[in-house]
Amino acid sequence: MKRIINFSKAYILTTVISLSIIIAGIAGYVINGGFNLGVDFQAGLMQEVQFAPTAFKLRYTGAGTAGISMDRNKLEIVVSGAAVESTTFSFPFAEYATLGALLDGLSVIEGMQTAAEADADTPSTILIQSSQGNPRLSSEPYAVHYLPESAPPIEAERVRSALSSLEGVSVQVLGREQERKFLIRVEDKGSEEGFALQAAERISRALVANFGEGQVAVARTDYVGARFSKHLTDQAGLLVSLTLLLILIYASIRFKLQYAISAVLAIAHDALIMIAFIAWSRMEFNTITIAAILTILGYSINDTIVIFDRIRETIRLYPDDSFQNNMNRALTETLGRTIITTVTTILAVLSLFIFTTGSMKDFSLALLIGMTSGVYSSIFIASAFVLFWEKMARKRSLKKAANPAVTAATKA
Repeated sequence: MKRIINFSKAYILTTVISLSIIIAGIAGYVINGGFNLGVDFQAGLMQEVQFAPTAFKLRYTGAGTAGISMDRNKLEIVVSGAAVESTTFSFPFAEYATLGALLDGLSVIEGMQTAAEADADTPSTILIQSSQGNPRLSSEPYAVHYLPESAPPIEAERVRSALSSLEGVSVQVLGREQERKFLIRVEDKGSEEGFALQAAERISRALVANFGEGQVAVARTDYVGARFSKHLTDQAGLLVSLTLLLILIYASIRFKLQYAISAVLAIAHDALIMIAFIAWSRMEFNTITIAAILTILGYSINDTIVIFDRIRETIRLYPDDSFQNNMNRALTETLGRTIITTVTTILAVLSLFIFTTGSMKDFSLALLIGMTSGVYSSIFIASAFVLFWEKMARKRSLKKAANPAVTAATKA
């Protein structure tokens, strides 16, 4: 006979652990002043900047229009227009390894003018394209930046001091100190016309005044209005609440009430664990995070329903055994299926985490935390509450049976 694992023995310990993590998450939320809200949920302007000096500038006065794009491996110039044939000039950094070689290659393009501001032997792989300025080149100079390895880190307090004249501004460090990346947010109170453009100009002027011209590359700029932000926040809260309600209704129809409440407690537990992780890790809380939470709720309830089905089936097979023994037997029988399903899913999500960047990396990390919590809650939270309910129901039944007066009054 297969050995039955006594999961119920660990229920008190796992409940204490879960409560500790949730309380720590609430503390993290309070200590850190709430979530690291993305631009979706916080009305205002958000800029990701990197302090990197200008490597060179480009001007284009040729026929048609020329656009510039860059990634870690190459720089491309696309010339197009009604009077010219569309042409793409590609400059892989493997072939144009230094700034000097790259500028020599760019000078071949008719109408392209280059002006170097960094040493000719600067590696091309450390070049950075800024979103500030028009990537469609013209007679106005367009700056491409670079980050030398010898560049000293910049303290966040220095950036905050530079932006102290702006109202409702916050500064957050991104990545490693050596990368000199910061996330700047300016709150929009909805009282200023054309806020996005004016706020971006104020940030630019303040940084130039304190760090010098051409020393800052803007990686991205996002803006969301106050009305849209509030609407999105309300919709997100309504969506999660509606999900919990629908799961409660479904589980109540499929099982007894105690199973339905247990299922909702389990997925609420998973959501709180993810929120605790997000609060302490300072992961950006945006629509991608909401999608991750809803995905985990679906994953967790699926595992919980499978376990509840097996508990119900085991009770029918062993009607004379105690509920606790039947529950431990059901959990043991489904453990192999739970492990195989979870590990195979985690491998896929782990690949996303390793090989992607940005919001997709955050999404996959949230899924990894949520899936681990989902398996844990199905075994140690949902089942624990059902066992607690059954024990309380049994105690009430024994108490009524031992007190004939209460039983008679109940019948009357």
